[in-house]
Amino acid sequence: QVQLVESGGGLVQPGGSLKLSCVASRSILSFNAMGWYRQAPGKQRERVARIPTAGMITYSSSVKGRFTISRDIAKNTVYLQMNSLKPEEAAVYYCNAELSGVDAWGQGTQVTVSS
Repeated sequence: QVQLVESGGGLVQPGGSLKLSCVASRSILSFNAMGWYRQAPGKQRERVARIPTAGMITYSSSVKGRFTISRDIAKNTVYLQMNSLKPEEAAVYYCNAELSGVDAWGQGTQVTVSS
């Protein structure tokens, strides 16, 4: 059973930055990929960024150029650096690990973008 623990959320002003972290309970190389998703109230969960074990990193078009996903294999950790945040990007951000047939999710971390 995989456990994912997110951290780094909080309150930030529009235009500000936050860096989210997701620590996995085992090697992140054991997953097909890891990703960051977000879900705002009343909206569907959407993928923000994905980093496969092998292959290209992808971003949603709305965050490309502002968000950066990265990983530290030694720390079993995936990060999401978010810059130039917008009020409409306030949401619960979830870490995801893609396994063969079953995905794992973290509990989420709240990001609030407000002045």
